[in-house]
Amino acid sequence: MNSATSSNRATHGRQRIVILGGGPAGYEAALVAAELAAEVTIVSDEGLGGNSVLWDCVPSKALIVAAEAMDWVHTADALGVHLASGLRPDRNVVDFPKVATNVLALGANQSRDIERRVAAGEIRVVRGRGRLSGSHEVTVALSDGGSEVLPADYVLIGTGSTARVLPFFEPDGERVLVGQQLYGLPEVPERLIVVGSGATGAEFANAFTRFGSEVTLVSSRDLILPTEDPDAAQVIESSFERRGMTILRNARAVGCERRGDEVVVTLKDGSEVVGSHVLFTVGQVPSSGDLGLETVGVEVNAWGGIDVDAVGRTSCRWVYAAGDVVGRVMLASVAAMQGRTAMWHALGQAVQPIRWDAVAATIFTDPEVATVGMSSEDAAQEGVPIETARLDFRSNPRAKMIHGTDGFVKVHAQIGSGTVVGGVVVASRASDLIQPLAVAVQNRLTVAQVAQTITVYPSMTGSVAEAARMLMARLDA
Repeated sequence: MNSATSSNRATHGRQRIVILGGGPAGYEAALVAAELAAEVTIVSDEGLGGNSVLWDCVPSKALIVAAEAMDWVHTADALGVHLASGLRPDRNVVDFPKVATNVLALGANQSRDIERRVAAGEIRVVRGRGRLSGSHEVTVALSDGGSEVLPADYVLIGTGSTARVLPFFEPDGERVLVGQQLYGLPEVPERLIVVGSGATGAEFANAFTRFGSEVTLVSSRDLILPTEDPDAAQVIESSFERRGMTILRNARAVGCERRGDEVVVTLKDGSEVVGSHVLFTVGQVPSSGDLGLETVGVEVNAWGGIDVDAVGRTSCRWVYAAGDVVGRVMLASVAAMQGRTAMWHALGQAVQPIRWDAVAATIFTDPEVATVGMSSEDAAQEGVPIETARLDFRSNPRAKMIHGTDGFVKVHAQIGSGTVVGGVVVASRASDLIQPLAVAVQNRLTVAQVAQTITVYPSMTGSVAEAARMLMARLDA
């Protein structure tokens, strides 16, 4: 065993923080802890940023931007702007290996930026896999061999999640795929079957349809994006089918088989779907195994997530957990805030628990679907009386200019107080447009305050203010 002299050096009263995992939960927690003068060590067997930056969130969204470029060419042609070479929009081709190389390079570049921020904070990074090995102790199996013992006053577990693999399929990286494996394909799949119609499945189905794949989306529900606003899901379905995608509704995959250069997905009703490739997007599983949790009494729930309280503390008082490994809301932004909150609490700062009724999220389809706060279903379940206003973008001048009239803004406000409790935006840049509503929900602003804020003209945000004015009038009536 290697000497742990470096990690056992005198701390002069500094708290020793060991963080397992270098994803958004881990590196954001590390930065906060370092700002509070703690001695911080991150244990990670991959580049900082984790799957989110290297393989998942950053590359997948960059892939979507590349796919959007196909539509930019078509839009430019419709506006009368043409390439000097005379290349027609319907003849554009996709160099997929170059696309994949570029998006992975972007992820690696972002990871290096995080490494520099961490280094500037004098945070130590140990390459390897760590596990709880005793009271206030982590043992690391180092990537280059050997091991090291790290004493810790507090440990944060931020080991993320992995793609769920069901018993009837085995990813091979060639034709039966999970998300990370897409980037190794030599070309755009000719006929891609996407199993799973949640956020990830919808995003990839959208991107590869734009790239020219013949996409079949297998949805186990009667509407895709089953956890989203039904009106938003209907807009996305219409957009998908207009672009030529096939959506199989109420269809549950129960089998998968490779037959030469084809894959065959069997559905519960006995029918088969044949394609050149299949992508399974059936959820994520918390990476909570082999961490030594049982050694110190950290409890794991039936789904494999680590149970935590409102500030991220586990059943072992000196161990915290944050991000996907908790298994609650698997978003990079949420993981980062969970990591920060855990460190603020551990290091004695005043902190408020995360408000789960104010989380903003986006699905990067075309158009995008962004949400914040309560849905109408949430409000009904919790007995909160609300009034809702919806305004379509088809009358918005900016939307007309950019050929982005699909979609709407929807605002939910509490009857009586007029407080904004939730909202939905479906638009080409909904991820940006949701921010005014996110600020309103987080700060409990009223529709009057949103409506009376001057907006730019012409702009998409003008419709957000206009929807608030509609609600303002209704609530005052």
